[in-house]
Amino acid sequence: MSSSAKALEPAFRGAGQKIGTETWRIENFQPVPLPKSDYGKFYSGDSYIILQTSPGKGGAYLYDIHFWLGKDTSQDEAGTAAIKTVELDAVLGGRAVQYRELQGHESDKFLSYFKPCIIPLEGGIASGFKKPEEEEFETRLYICKGKRVVRLKQVPFSRSSLNHDDVFILDSKDKIYQFNGANSNIQERAKALEVIQFLKEKYHEGTCDVAIVDDGKLQAETDSGEFWVLFGGFAPIAKKVATEDDIIPEKTPAQLHSIIDGQVNSIDGELSKSLLENNKCYLLDCGAEVFVWVGRVTQIDERKAAIQAAEDFVTSQNRPKSTHITRLIQGYETHSFKASFDSWPSGSAPSVAEEGRGKVAALLKQQGGAVKGTGKSAPVNEEVPPLLEGGGKTEVWCINSSAKTSVPKEDVGKFYSGDCYIVLYTYHSHERKEDYYLCSWIGKDSIEEDRQMAAKLSTTMYNSLKGKPVQGRIFQGKEPPQFVAIFQPMVILKGGMSSGYKNYIADKGLNDETYTADGVALIRISGTSPHNNKAVQVEAVATSLNSNECFLLQSGSSIFNWHGTQGTFEQQQLAAKIAEFLKPGSTVKHSKEGTESSSFWFALGGKQSYTSKKLPSDAVRDPHLFTFSFNKGKFEVEEIYNFSQDDLLTEDILILDTHAEVFVWVGHSVDSKEKQNAFEIGQKYVEMAASLEGLPPYVPLYKVTEGNEPCFFTTYFSWDTAKASAHGNSFQKKVMLLFGGHGAEERSNGSNNGGPTQRASALAALNSAFSSSSSPKAGSAPRSGGKGQGSQRAAAVAALSNVLTAETKSREVSPARPSRSPPAEASPPAHVKYEDTIETEGSKNETVVPAPETDGEESGSKPEIDQDENVSDSNLSTFSYDQLKAKSENPVTGIDFKRREAYLSDEEFESVMGMPKDAFYKMPKWKQDMIKKKADLF
Repeated sequence: MSSSAKALEPAFRGAGQKIGTETWRIENFQPVPLPKSDYGKFYSGDSYIILQTSPGKGGAYLYDIHFWLGKDTSQDEAGTAAIKTVELDAVLGGRAVQYRELQGHESDKFLSYFKPCIIPLEGGIASGFKKPEEEEFETRLYICKGKRVVRLKQVPFSRSSLNHDDVFILDSKDKIYQFNGANSNIQERAKALEVIQFLKEKYHEGTCDVAIVDDGKLQAETDSGEFWVLFGGFAPIAKKVATEDDIIPEKTPAQLHSIIDGQVNSIDGELSKSLLENNKCYLLDCGAEVFVWVGRVTQIDERKAAIQAAEDFVTSQNRPKSTHITRLIQGYETHSFKASFDSWPSGSAPSVAEEGRGKVAALLKQQGGAVKGTGKSAPVNEEVPPLLEGGGKTEVWCINSSAKTSVPKEDVGKFYSGDCYIVLYTYHSHERKEDYYLCSWIGKDSIEEDRQMAAKLSTTMYNSLKGKPVQGRIFQGKEPPQFVAIFQPMVILKGGMSSGYKNYIADKGLNDETYTADGVALIRISGTSPHNNKAVQVEAVATSLNSNECFLLQSGSSIFNWHGTQGTFEQQQLAAKIAEFLKPGSTVKHSKEGTESSSFWFALGGKQSYTSKKLPSDAVRDPHLFTFSFNKGKFEVEEIYNFSQDDLLTEDILILDTHAEVFVWVGHSVDSKEKQNAFEIGQKYVEMAASLEGLPPYVPLYKVTEGNEPCFFTTYFSWDTAKASAHGNSFQKKVMLLFGGHGAEERSNGSNNGGPTQRASALAALNSAFSSSSSPKAGSAPRSGGKGQGSQRAAAVAALSNVLTAETKSREVSPARPSRSPPAEASPPAHVKYEDTIETEGSKNETVVPAPETDGEESGSKPEIDQDENVSDSNLSTFSYDQLKAKSENPVTGIDFKRREAYLSDEEFESVMGMPKDAFYKMPKWKQDMIKKKADLF
């Protein structure tokens, strides 16, 4: 241990002793801890080590170590990062999962630590680079990719960097622009807004303006005009050119290899956990990801050789840079690793955790450090999970053949193991007028026909309630807290009442053990709170007793309340309540353990020994959120790491696994046919997780729809009701949340039509172009003879001409307002050549306004103009602000209430709105609405 202690890197002292992220940068070939203010900043000339510590089972910690290599880092620095990663793992007990991260190809798990994004910066501490000084603000153009974790990459500040397929962020000193390529993903647009908010807070003190520019829609707004002026004026942009970053490695059938003396040797045959020997190292090749599996009794030299062998293997196979290499220790396999095997038997857990804890404790003690999270966990007080609001209406139906029979009110709470039930709980929550909790309960002895009928009738009821309820499928013995809490008390009895069950046991020649009020029955009482108060009928023999619990023994007209020496007072109270529930008005005889009467033992068939061991409770595990897909018919899932409410995208179906329950969350914008398959998807997940992760096969399964999330689902998120109540697609929701207006629809959909406000905006853009002669063209050298300024002016003239032409045509065709154009993502722009006439997809020989000269870029999007009908009118009557306010005590009548502000005098308008009318009406409608809301004129 002394040699290990000497090898302990001082920078790693105390590492991994608190949950969260820790980061070191390699400086002069030594790891140097970074301050939290620099987390997420990564310089391309440097190498970094990142440790993520998360809670595990039994009080221990789980570790993930990533070493990040910048694209310009030296081989020596990269090698140092890899070696120091192994040292850090040794300090933590040798049980961390290790990941190699290359700049631009980081894993989703790594990026999830730095939401919404990491910031790639040029330069570095070592390798001849100097850290950029904090001087004058530098305008930067980024490409933004990713639906949940964002890959932000700086690209040259030039029009040639833009394309129709991606989302870009232009971060200038006074304003941040988001440019949405016409073919860009709607969810990437939404994530880009999160990045903009982050940049605004981090680099602009939260005060700069934000603008959104849509490709293919030359909006007559100053925002759009300003954006294109920064690029030297509007001009077509080129088609996207594929780069190495766009190469997505294909998933291939997993192939297992052994690693012996640094050599990789293929292993034939089907993948089986039994092939992995604990004194060897293996390489699992999955194409897009390569795993190095390390047996827990392998030597450190073998482990180092295995990592190098994996590096050499990837290089020899000419794999793309985005291929991930992950090293994991036996007993700490990741889900993505186990998913390559048909099943993953649990077996006996390796002792690596205990070994690791001992090594860490001894090493840190020798170094004078404290160790946390390595001992046994202290007892934790029982916490009451989120429950549905009380006082609701409970209705229960028992399945009988092809119909459901209503359970009488006095019997609600009685469940028979041979039957299936439908439970509907209607209650009022704080946010909504009425909520529904709809479940089918499946008895362990029920027949398949009744189970299928329960599912069918439950779905019929769900549809009749317009999809509002939380719909659940619950199996006997796995009742979740919110289900149990509805019934006070809840009792599960033997036998069944349905005709299907009766016929089944008759055909099998079985005895009907259905509970009766006059027979012999032993009922076990467990739980100490409303969420776990449950009573279950067990075999009426003495061996069923347990000193930790209370039991009701019914024998004819007699009822005994037996409580063990280690039972609780709450259990005794519940036992009395259940006795009254089963046999109202009956006299209960109390019998404490050790003082039983002979009639008590006689009813149980004689005195026998029984256990005093406490029943183990289910292990608590961290929740996990997954997306899913079908790859060649095989159901596959991909984890969303460090998930949040923002990951619940309205276009998706997601799976939340808490180990105690599984939720299938269905977004509003999901196809209606896919919505119907939610339970089938959940069942496929349960079957897969049962074989790989040890998930109980009869775990409660819920279908939750967006906007109807119950408290026991939202508890796994930092839930924001404002986010939950926003409407529209992912991008529209984010616009409304960040900008507080109704501009989402205009931003996402746009309109092709002209109008007076557009004319004013186009004139403003024209004026801006003429007055910006001092502004150099961004991203390229200044042109001779002022050609760049000519392009700007020509662009503004073209925009104005297009507006006027569209307006004239609109008046000639019809005075009515034309319909709104479809969303950008549904109608991608045609790539056209700007001449006197063009031919587009779906249209022929349309006359267009010639575009300005470009830097050799010939293809682009057909410009479109948005309409804004909120226009100032000088002929309107004027009224005072007090009369026009939405909450006015003396309101004016006979006006257009959608345009209250138009009736203000010019002086009062400027006083109330903070700007003149002409400036106000040049703004996009969503900005107008936001200002009107603040002034109580909306």
